[in-house]
Parts: sequence; C-alpha cells; structure tokens
Amino acid sequence: MVGENEEIKIPQSELPRVVVVGGGFGGLRFLKKLDSNKFQIVLLDRYNYHTFQPLLYQVATAGLEPDSIAGPLRKSFQNRKNFFFRMASVNRIDEKNQQVETNIGKLKYDRLVLACGSLTNFFGNDEFEHKSFPLKQVPHALNLRSQILQNFEKAVLKTDENEMQRLMNYVIVGGGPTGVEVAGALGELKKHVLPKDFPELNLNKMQIYLVEGQERLLGAMSEYSSKKAFDYLKKFDVNIYVGKIVKAFDGEIVTLNDGMQIPTETLVWAAGVKGNAIAGLTLDITPDKRFKVDEYSRVAGFENIYAIGDVASMSTEKFPKGHPMLAPVAIQQGALLASNLNGLSKGKPWKAFTYTDKGTMATVGRNKAVTELLGKFKFGGFMAWLTWMFVHLILIVEFRNKIVIFGNWLWNYFTYDRGTRLIIRPFVKHKAKKKEKPSEDEKVLVA
Repeated sequence: MVGENEEIKIPQSELPRVVVVGGGFGGLRFLKKLDSNKFQIVLLDRYNYHTFQPLLYQVATAGLEPDSIAGPLRKSFQNRKNFFFRMASVNRIDEKNQQVETNIGKLKYDRLVLACGSLTNFFGNDEFEHKSFPLKQVPHALNLRSQILQNFEKAVLKTDENEMQRLMNYVIVGGGPTGVEVAGALGELKKHVLPKDFPELNLNKMQIYLVEGQERLLGAMSEYSSKKAFDYLKKFDVNIYVGKIVKAFDGEIVTLNDGMQIPTETLVWAAGVKGNAIAGLTLDITPDKRFKVDEYSRVAGFENIYAIGDVASMSTEKFPKGHPMLAPVAIQQGALLASNLNGLSKGKPWKAFTYTDKGTMATVGRNKAVTELLGKFKFGGFMAWLTWMFVHLILIVEFRNKIVIFGNWLWNYFTYDRGTRLIIRPFVKHKAKKKEKPSEDEKVLVA
C-alpha cells in the first residue's frame, strides 16, 4: 500500500500535468472538454463514482436505487489517453513544492484544478451534525432511507402512543429545493405507499414538518414558485413553518426558536452548504469556505491553481458574494476553463466567465413542480413536472442510468409504488463522543 509520504504512481510524461480534485459536475465537464493530447490528466476523488446529487432525495425516500444516480468515474474516461484516476482523499496543498498531499501519497502538478464541491453547513452546531441526516452523498441517502423504513418497523411494535408518534414524525430543516423535494417525497410515501405496507398503523398520525428560517419557501425563486410549492405541500398535509429556526435537537425532540417542541427521531438537514476548501494555500477564503477566484477561475494569488463550482467564489457586479452554489454554474465554469487551457498552445486570449442562468426548478411530487426558465417563463403543475423530469434525465451521465431512472419513474407513476423499500444496510445510531478528529463531513476531502 502506498504511504502518505510516498509519490503516487503515475507514469512520467513530457506533457504538463493537470491534477483535478473532484469528479462532481464541474470536474466532470472540465475533464470531458480538456484536450488529453496536450496534457497529462490526473483525477483524484475519494469515491470511484460521480453522484447525481439532485436525485439523492429519491434514493432516500425509496424511489430510486443508489447505483442509478451514480456512474463509475473510470468508465467515463476509459477511452481517454493520458488520463489517470486515483481514489484518494486530498488533505493539503503544498503550494511551495507544487504538489497535493493525500491519504495515498503525494502528487506533483503543473496545473491544479479544485472542483471539490461543498459540504453540509451545520453552522457550527455539533448537535445537529451528529444527530441529523444530511443529504450530500449516496451513503447519506442510504442512511436516511434505512432510518425511515426502520422507524415504521419499530412503530408497529410500540404500544406507547408517544413513542409511536416520535417514530412517525419527520422534521426537515431548510425550505430550498432539497427540503421541499424531501417533504413532497415523504408526503407521497404517506399518502400512497406506507398505508399498504403498514395497515396496522394509522398513517394519519404521521406528521411531516418543514422549517424554513426565511419568510417563504424557495427563496432563490420567485414569489409565484414559492406560493405554488407551498400549496402543493399543503395537499400532502405537510406542516410548514416559515420565519422559524431550529434551535436544538437532542435525538428525540426538536426545539424551535419560539419554544415549540416536536417529538421526532429524524431531523433531515437541508439548511445550507459551505465550500470544501482544502488546507494549505496561504490566502484568505470566504466565510462560507470558498476560494476567491478571478473571472478566469484562477485562485487569487496563483497563476496555475484554479477553482470551479461550489468551492469557488467569483465576485461580480451581479454576484458580489459569488455565484450560487448550483450545478449549472460548476458545469459552465468547468467547460470554459478547459477551453481556455486548450487554447494555451495556440496563444489564444482567455475568455472571462459569464454565467448564463437557464432556469431553476423544484419538484414537489407526482404532477407537481415549479419551473422558471430564462428569468421570464414561470409555470407549475404537470408541465413543470415533465420539464423537471426531462432536464434531469438529460443531465444524468450514464445512458444505463437514464433507462433505469426513467423505468423507475414510469413504474412509480402508474403503480403509485416505490420499489426500493429495502433496508439493505441498517442504520445504527451512535452516541456522540467528544470530538477528537474531524467528522467525515468536516474532513477536507474531495466532494
């Protein structure tokens, strides 16, 4: 096994080496556009697959298999020459020696592209971090799926009404797209699936709570979309609290800032993210842990280190605090950076990045979604739902995954069923210990 202080085994080459940290949306688009005839390319990621994060909530609520939203990174580039993948966690950047330090060894670079995404932002609250369920990775989704199904298996055994209620209550923190989509998916489970699986239980007692600190849902979208989403969720009997904040969670009771208490064992955290800034660069980063970059995605103070996507903060007149942490931003930045690097050998001038906002959307359930296109067209309902499905199918990386997901969606639509209600890997709660090492979500790893 390679030691942390040894060189990672990569063939020598006369071509300049571009090391890419992260195989997310931005990293993948950059790698597909970069000319491997001009560079030796090395991709580092702690997982050997790309995750389509917008559909993690469907894995968590038993709508999709986990492998349907993930694609092997090696397969995506198996025919590319001068391309190498290494599964590794990046711990630090050694700017002086131009190398990255990982858990499997060190690797020198000529150019370094940081596409390491974001981490769940718990805003410094250890209680939330240890006891809630984030949704950033496939393992997170599997944990939440097991928790939901296990809770109902436990509920049928209970005779105490309070214990039963605590198992059947779900609290979601954050009224953005992820929070709204999780709430809608749980509402569909409550309405169409769980009553058939658990006829002994009175599913009317199952309560879904969505808590948002701002005064409305989907704050990044229009008032129209916000109201539509609110109305759709109400049809699923979701209890919506806006302008309120979750102050505490002890694993059994959620306490809001107004003193309201909700008994539950499941708190889903969809309240925000922060950049996954890697240690080692001698520069300031933004409060939300993002690297400051110029209009060419160069990290401030460096000519050969770049950052794209969620980990990059590019301040412009329109986006003074950086672009939104969305997949389209990462994809566009990755494509442009690759194009600029490809033109180096021909002396082409670099193009500055300008974000083209093609639209935003969120689904709330069957035939219910909100879509905003090009800042002009706003619509909801069935057509918005079809648009949401079409766009997501197009963006899925692997063709096989497109077929599997579409097949699952058709099955779910016509049968009102969720075919993956499987507790494959039981979720076991661990009591929080005094923190000695960074948690898995805190470690500076590759997104």
